[in-house]
Amino acid sequence: MNLINALNWRYAVREFSSETIAPQQLQQLLDATRLSASSYGLQPYHLLVIQSPVIKEQLIEFSLGQDKVSNCSQLIVFAAHTNIGDATVNRYIKQFSQTRGVEVSQLANMQAHYKAALAVMDKNQRQQWAHQQAYIALGNFLTCAALMQIDTCPITGIEFDGYDKVLGLREKNLTTTAVCPIGIRHPQDASAHEKKVRFDAHDMVSLL
Repeated sequence: MNLINALNWRYAVREFSSETIAPQQLQQLLDATRLSASSYGLQPYHLLVIQSPVIKEQLIEFSLGQDKVSNCSQLIVFAAHTNIGDATVNRYIKQFSQTRGVEVSQLANMQAHYKAALAVMDKNQRQQWAHQQAYIALGNFLTCAALMQIDTCPITGIEFDGYDKVLGLREKNLTTTAVCPIGIRHPQDASAHEKKVRFDAHDMVSLL
């Protein structure tokens, strides 16, 4: 399936079937998401794959009644880091050093520049920045899922504090950004046959 066909095929699933996503497919989708772009490459977020029926059931209470978070194959939680700062940069510099075989000392200028960029933000701005990076990953996740014909339904209409509590995220220096049930659409999901509503190119794109 080519990209445009895949994006026309996807929609926000209202009802999932009982089919599950195979482990190898799930891993490929997660790997594609892990390769997403992010500011400075810092990737200040974490993905949680919720497969436990018990945990998924507990999260319905904080999902404004959207039981698809429980009836899906897996529920993917995009969680932003909360301890944004020097530790964020140090983590990346360590990974950079290991991946490219460069001594950390040789990365001092890069390290200082990245730290300075985060330092000019206040705590709230750094948190919003982290959420923005998670949203970039979510967008890539949705596109890759469509290409793989894995159905999705991104959701932000949730009680974030409730999710954080059930999943113990605060203790892990994380907080929920968005969630996305994945699976295979139910054959009786009427939304699958409705026309996609999007603005035309002339309303969305300007050439200057």
